[in-house]
Amino acid sequence: MKITFSEGSGLNDSIYGKCQAAIRMFLEQRGEQFEKQSVLKDLFLMGKSENYGDLMTTMTAMSGFEPVGENGAYPLDGMQEGYQKLLVYDTWKDSFSISAEMMEDSKVMDMKKQPAAFITSYNRSREMFGAALYGGAISGKTSVLFKGRNFDIKSADQVSLFNTKHPPKVSGEDQSNKFNDEFSVDALGKMETAMHLFRGDNNEILDVAPDTILIPEVASLKNKVFAAIGADKEPTTANNAFNYQYGRWTVIVWSYLNQFVNLTTGKAPWILLDSKYNQTYGGAVWNDRVQLAVRSTVDENTDANVWRGRSRFNATFNDWRFAAVGGMTDGSALPE
Repeated sequence: MKITFSEGSGLNDSIYGKCQAAIRMFLEQRGEQFEKQSVLKDLFLMGKSENYGDLMTTMTAMSGFEPVGENGAYPLDGMQEGYQKLLVYDTWKDSFSISAEMMEDSKVMDMKKQPAAFITSYNRSREMFGAALYGGAISGKTSVLFKGRNFDIKSADQVSLFNTKHPPKVSGEDQSNKFNDEFSVDALGKMETAMHLFRGDNNEILDVAPDTILIPEVASLKNKVFAAIGADKEPTTANNAFNYQYGRWTVIVWSYLNQFVNLTTGKAPWILLDSKYNQTYGGAVWNDRVQLAVRSTVDENTDANVWRGRSRFNATFNDWRFAAVGGMTDGSALPE
């Protein structure tokens, strides 16, 4: 994690100067450690921005080549803009302080704990924010309340990310990426097939190919998932048939998701994602406007060393076709 540091006045005398490098080291080490464990990079298209907000859009496919015969004229083809989505960046802040007495008495362990907890809090907030967006989408919401602020989680077509009636921009029928089937090896194959047949805004077949299974931390669901994809043979059949799901999936078990989804309905939600489609077309988009900037100053009233962190980022959903969810009571049935 890249952290920008700045030091304010009053930090040159020895009691503060000795602590600055050590605290900065704790911040950097903790930031790098948490970032390696984060799954956000696997679930969002992570980017940077230099703008107040960014307008995301898609382009429809062309109609295609036509047979015109000998000496025939060139038909005029074209593309048009798909749905649009505006992403505006929020400011996120936090702070902590270390007393002058703590530094004078060389309370090394306490000085380690606070900066480590500060960066953990920052990264946990980001992870929970991402989970809140996915959890709200699974619940069928178009906005989600997180730490007192509402965030828009509609897809660009202005309906919830997981919906049984995604409208096309140009032509074609409504499409569903919200299904009621509980996880099983049969349902996994059906949902994969349904995603292969997702169509674009001009009713064209797309290159959606899911490769990731996302689930909350539920023991029975984990057992089903790994039983379905964990062996190259199907042990439940008499002839030990080949299991074509073996070795084809990345599984993400996201414990942060648990607190944002309803696990009391008897059905556990499960999501299939196409990570390559997401990275190419921006299904779930996360942009950092300002990376975490940490500054250190001395409080004139208390002589405490105060550390303040500030960043700007936001995330949302754009093109719904990168993902589909199962196990939803109000979802449609998976097609055969």
